[in-house]
Amino acid sequence: MSKRILLILAHPDSDSFCAALAQRYESAALAAGHQVSRLDLGQLRFDPILRGGFRGGQALEPDLQAAQAAISAAERLVFVYPYWWGVMPALLKGFIDRVFLPGFAFKYQDGSPFPAKLLAGREAQLIVTSDTPAWYNRLVYGRAGLRLMRAQVLEFCGIRLRKILEIGPVRGSQPKAREYWLNRVGQLASL
Repeated sequence: MSKRILLILAHPDSDSFCAALAQRYESAALAAGHQVSRLDLGQLRFDPILRGGFRGGQALEPDLQAAQAAISAAERLVFVYPYWWGVMPALLKGFIDRVFLPGFAFKYQDGSPFPAKLLAGREAQLIVTSDTPAWYNRLVYGRAGLRLMRAQVLEFCGIRLRKILEIGPVRGSQPKAREYWLNRVGQLASL
């Protein structure tokens, strides 16, 4: 069944391996009959700092207004990003801070510590690169960065995480390994 997919590349370098993974995902998703929109966060013009917190008053730049519209239209969000210091890059964190706002992504409810999840009905896939082996990230670090993204961003807003693809270690990897990872991403996109 065809899906409306929003592909979010959250690596600032358009020549990165993350960018190659995003391109493979996009090509494979289109070949599988999905509709794909894409945001390359490194190309967007916005202030990544949520000035004043959730008190409001900070207007969304046109690129962020377009991002909210794209998220609203999507059935599946696909995030492609590297682990830097065990979590997402600052670029992605700033994007989330500025875009996933009260009134758009969630809504505080009187008398309840739990917000209404305004992005319910969507699913997400995460494609995350690392220089650390996935098994080490799981056993030693407890997948902290993935737990944060899953529970405190996606599920908090009602987005169901369907698949995580951890790729690495990328540093020092051979072309054969990179082609294997690109093929795995292509397979994920066809779902």
